[in-house]
Amino acid sequence: MTLIEIASLFGERKASLVELSGLDKDALHIYFGLALFLLIRLFWRWRGGWVVAWLTVLAMAVGGEWLDMTREMGDATIQPDAAHWHDIWNTMFWPTVLLLIGRWLQPQANDAVMSEMSGEGAERRFEQA
Repeated sequence: MTLIEIASLFGERKASLVELSGLDKDALHIYFGLALFLLIRLFWRWRGGWVVAWLTVLAMAVGGEWLDMTREMGDATIQPDAAHWHDIWNTMFWPTVLLLIGRWLQPQANDAVMSEMSGEGAERRFEQA
């Protein structure tokens, strides 16, 4: 399967998804970006998860636009660059907002509680039992 065939298949699937969902193409970009970000964030819960999720959405957005541009070149219907940047912007907006405020969304471990759960206090409770 050639790259142009893959890009055409991608475009067909995207068009059928727009038709099935009844959503505008812009809304589809927003929902896909947000859903992928949240899905990756749920599975990558340790340190760096916010950045990994954001980079994954960025790779998906840029890859999707690259496939769109490849399909357009094959069909000789090239869109202006602004349209492609608009799609990337729509896909990346909410994941970027969540990345920027993510550090305040994550609960902070209380040092007193953490020291109580480990160390000498934990050993004393174990010996007393």
